[in-house]
Amino acid sequence: MVAALAPRVGQLGEARVVGSSFRPLNCSEAEARSLIRRAPMTLAQWLWTALVGAGCVYWLVIAVGVVRVIRTVPILGRSKAPDPPRWPKVSVIIPACNEGADLEEAMRSKLAEDYPDVEFVLVDDRSTDDTGAIVDRMAAEDARVSPLHITHLPSGWLGKLHAMHQGLRAARGEWLLFSDADIRFTPGALKRAVALCHERNLDHLTVFPSVWPVGMPLDAAMAGFTRLLVVGARLWEVHDPDKRAAMGVGAFNLVRRGAFERTPGFEWLKLEVADDLALGQMLKRSGARTAVANGRDQLGLYFQRTMKDLARGAERIAAFTRFSVVRAILLGVVLLALELAPFLGCIPSGVPGLALASACVAVLAVASSVAINRWMRHPILPALLVPVGSLLIAAMILRGGVVPSLRGGLRWRGTLYPADALLEGQRVELV
Repeated sequence: MVAALAPRVGQLGEARVVGSSFRPLNCSEAEARSLIRRAPMTLAQWLWTALVGAGCVYWLVIAVGVVRVIRTVPILGRSKAPDPPRWPKVSVIIPACNEGADLEEAMRSKLAEDYPDVEFVLVDDRSTDDTGAIVDRMAAEDARVSPLHITHLPSGWLGKLHAMHQGLRAARGEWLLFSDADIRFTPGALKRAVALCHERNLDHLTVFPSVWPVGMPLDAAMAGFTRLLVVGARLWEVHDPDKRAAMGVGAFNLVRRGAFERTPGFEWLKLEVADDLALGQMLKRSGARTAVANGRDQLGLYFQRTMKDLARGAERIAAFTRFSVVRAILLGVVLLALELAPFLGCIPSGVPGLALASACVAVLAVASSVAINRWMRHPILPALLVPVGSLLIAAMILRGGVVPSLRGGLRWRGTLYPADALLEGQRVELV
């Protein structure tokens, strides 16, 4: 209480005890009692300081992680890896389910590759749009394309994993590239990736694509998501065989066939909603030498075109929160509090130095967001809107975690998967 009154006492002059009250000599007893009544706010100030301090520490950790990612993860387009003595045969396995809007353009970019020995296993996974017709047209135009049509999804499988499993069975390459149907390639990207794998003696290389802008709110959310992903996954440790960090990205997972055959395979992953990350973890656990590269200017896509699409995709978060409404709410609220704490801490609170320290960390937070977007060649302006992105991410977590939990399962590509089955088939380890 004395500490709380000290600043005011210093302004009002000397003080004396009046009854049981600490009263400045030139202050009325009523004003003194008013000061005393406000003294319990000291507890609130301590709690506020603790929250802002936790948020500041959180952002310092993020900033350090951003620096480590930028310093250690190579940019594929800048790779100077020499050509291998022989270009191994690569099978590009592309699962496609109702991808008619993007498939043809994306496939033509892949077919523009000048890789000497490549085949494209194009899998039409139960599509109800014109995807199947596009698959057949691509195969008729280019002998390197092998079409595969799936009309039935067996029980106990997620559609994409089943499609990749069937594509793998049809593939003949020494290397396997699992790539989503909407990914556009820059000519030479595959050569650079294979050369990098040869130079570093890798068994698995995953490459992050550029995400093309679609609109300010969604781009702000993507800036926050990218930052959380690259730091949360500790990309700077993925190449270290002594670390548990692993990564997989649906845009580009290049795998040596022999390394894949040492794993339990897609049958083990068949109900894992985070299939790409799970593939990376499975490979590293089996002893594969893995690495990550930045594929800016080499790979690109429109990740989601509307907030509705983003919200639907975020429903996979429910598997990470084990279909618990309480866990989803806690995750969303805690993350939002930590993300916004330095910005809210700039509001005057009566705590000496807190606003200034918060302002410094808020600047660091924005700088970290901008740094990751520049590193990925994403737009800068959305990266400046850190609080907006944080609010949208928290909203996606809350909706994505709560709705499937209340529903009792995850609806994905027209199929409802019960929560119990998905939890039993979960393979990703959050480390």
